[in-house]
Amino acid sequence: MAEAPIHDGFITVSGQTLFYREAVPAQGSSRPPVLLLHGIRFSSQTWMDLGTLQKLAAAGHRAIAIDLPGLGCSSDAKAPSPLGEPAPPGFIQEVLDSLNMVPAAIISPSLSGMYSLPFVLNNPQSVAAYVPVAPICTDKFTAQDYGRVQFPALIVYGDGDEQLGEVSVRNLKNLPNSHVFCMEGAGHACYLDDPETWHHRLLQFLGSLKC
Repeated sequence: MAEAPIHDGFITVSGQTLFYREAVPAQGSSRPPVLLLHGIRFSSQTWMDLGTLQKLAAAGHRAIAIDLPGLGCSSDAKAPSPLGEPAPPGFIQEVLDSLNMVPAAIISPSLSGMYSLPFVLNNPQSVAAYVPVAPICTDKFTAQDYGRVQFPALIVYGDGDEQLGEVSVRNLKNLPNSHVFCMEGAGHACYLDDPETWHHRLLQFLGSLKC
């Protein structure tokens, strides 16, 4: 089966221009769309090179990876909050609205936690599922904040990530409808260390969602 082609585009969010890459299923699908965020050393290019965009499309998901403000091909855009501080919840909501992908499954590694966490905890109606991968900012929210939401979550980390991995799991386990997946022999960017295991568990989780 041929891989889904990747299309590039731009959206305007809070007056800033953001770049994105998109892969769509060959045929229509009722699977939830997937928004992929990224860490500070990465961009949407990472998800294309890793094959994640293509695998999601092959599994029936419309998949979009954006370049966050100041990074990748969105380098001219300014972040809506200082790095490491939670961004306004409306930022990701505006991204999803602009791309017509509500509700969406959100994949959020590392730095992107500053964008995803305030969004998913304040706009749960727009979230089909959440896949945090050792994100930052988990300590900025309380157990009560986490406990208010019911969307399915797959908490992922590498067992070699002794800092953000352990901290993020400890906080994210307060999500009521969550499962923890530890990738053995993997570091902070665990999806890069073992792409096959990462894709298998991610697609398994997304495939379990009720359409």
